[in-house]
Order: sequence, then structure tokens, then C-alpha cells
Amino acid sequence: MQVTRMDLDGTGSPMGLVGKILKAEPTISIPVPVEELAIQLDIAEITDVTTQGFEGGLITDDARSSGFILVNNEARLGRRRFTIGHELGHFLMTTHKPGPDGFRCSRDDMRRWSADGKNAKAAIEVQANEFSALLLMPPPIWRRETAKLGDPDLSQIVRLARDFGVSKEAAARTFAQYHDEPIAIVVAKEGRIDRVYRKATGFPFMCAHVGANIPSGSLYHRAPRQLDRPSAIEEARAELWLQSDWGKPLPGLYEQVQFQQNGYALIMLWAEIKAEDDEFDPDEDRTSKQRLADRQGRWGR
Repeated sequence: MQVTRMDLDGTGSPMGLVGKILKAEPTISIPVPVEELAIQLDIAEITDVTTQGFEGGLITDDARSSGFILVNNEARLGRRRFTIGHELGHFLMTTHKPGPDGFRCSRDDMRRWSADGKNAKAAIEVQANEFSALLLMPPPIWRRETAKLGDPDLSQIVRLARDFGVSKEAAARTFAQYHDEPIAIVVAKEGRIDRVYRKATGFPFMCAHVGANIPSGSLYHRAPRQLDRPSAIEEARAELWLQSDWGKPLPGLYEQVQFQQNGYALIMLWAEIKAEDDEFDPDEDRTSKQRLADRQGRWGR
């Protein structure tokens, strides 16, 4: 590797830092060699430890001359790689100020994707998460790979997680964020909505919120409970998931479910958004199954 911290001067944002890393390493391999990269950027050592109350940590001096990353020794590979990326983000973003014992980051810290302006600790954890996600799943490379896959399907998340060396949840979040189609990924835990990832723009507002039960009419309740095998994609009742705007019909919606271990499941919601100024609607006289078959069939031509 050729990148040095001098190549990163002049920026402190997650996107800016990752952009400069990719510029310095235009042929970087996938999965990104995050440990090698961290050592190249002055992390002296990465150590697996038995942790108490934190998932990862960073020890460094005020000058950031070097750093030591600590990782929960029970973390799976994808989680371990994300933790290293997270702590490397703290190290490279010099506005992140460590506490008396350096940085100690919990599992909850590494699930933070938003923070209000009053919580400085939460804000830097969000930035470290953004850096790690961008580093491990660089958007230009991610888009190139997903463009080869066609219409969205939960089986693609498993493949992308393996190829990029990340957890399925990390892959699911990025999958929803960058896919060309308007999709959302619902993470369910024991029949309740635990987290929701969706495109920042393009996907409708949802009426099903975090903490609520999975709607009783959802495919989740009738799909075969086969671990890590996604169901077929079926038409969903849009009113169960989407917020209705007064006077406007809800878009068509499709749903797919994949059950996982420990009571978790992924639910993909795929909205059928039509341009408001499109006077001709070729789907007007088709059933939902015919529309779905046509959309999926285009990729096989």
C-alpha cells in the first residue's frame, strides 16, 4: 500500500477521508484489507482482547503519532472488520477527542446512525460508523458490483456481505442506501421492528415504526421459516407499511423475507414509484404479479 496520512491532509469528514484513501489506492482490493490499511496509517497494533462493556477501543496520544486498536475477541469476522474501521475513523478524525482511557465504543455506539446536536459523544460515533461503512463498502465499487446483480433480492445481501467482508446487517444497510430501486430493509427481532434502513430519498414514508410489531398481514407471518433462505417476492399490502398522504393513492409494494438465527429476520420492501408527469402508464392494465414478472424479466434479456 502507498497511502500515508499526509495524503489525507485537508479533510476530516468520513466521505472526504475515504475519497482520499481511494484516490491514493485506486486498485484497492475487495474485501478492503482494513488491518493492513490501519497499519499503513500509523496504527501500531491491533489486539484482540476480552472486553468488558465495549466492542472496540482506541488508545492514542494527543498528537495522534500512533494508535493501538482493541477488538472484542468474540466478534465475528464482519463485526471485527467494522470495529477496526470504526476505531481507525476515530484515529484519523482529529476532532474526535478521547476520554481519559482513550476511546471505548460499545455495540450500541456502533449501531448509531443519527444523533442530535446536543450529544457530542453520539455525533462522533455516528461519524466513525460512517467512515467504517464507506471504507469497507466504498460506494463506487459497491455500485459497480450491485449493478451486475439486477433487481433487488435478499440473496444478494448475503453475497455482498461475503464479498466485501462485512456483516449481513452492514451489507443490508448499504444495499438499501445505494440501490437504484426504492427499497427499505427492515431488521426484525422476535416479531418486532428493530431497525429500518432505507434510501434517504425516493422511498415513501413508513407508518410501521421501530418497536412496533411486524404487521399481522406481512409475509413475515406466513413465509416458510427456513434460515438464510429468502422467500419469494410477493405483493404486499402497502397500507400496512406505508404512510398515506391525503388524496394520493399508495404505491404498489412488494415484500420478501429472510429468517436468520437468534430470532432475527430481514424484510425487504420494494416500492413501485411512478413519475408524476408520466401520462402513459404501461402497467395500468396489468396485475401486480405481471408487473413484477416483467420488471424481473428485463434483466434476463
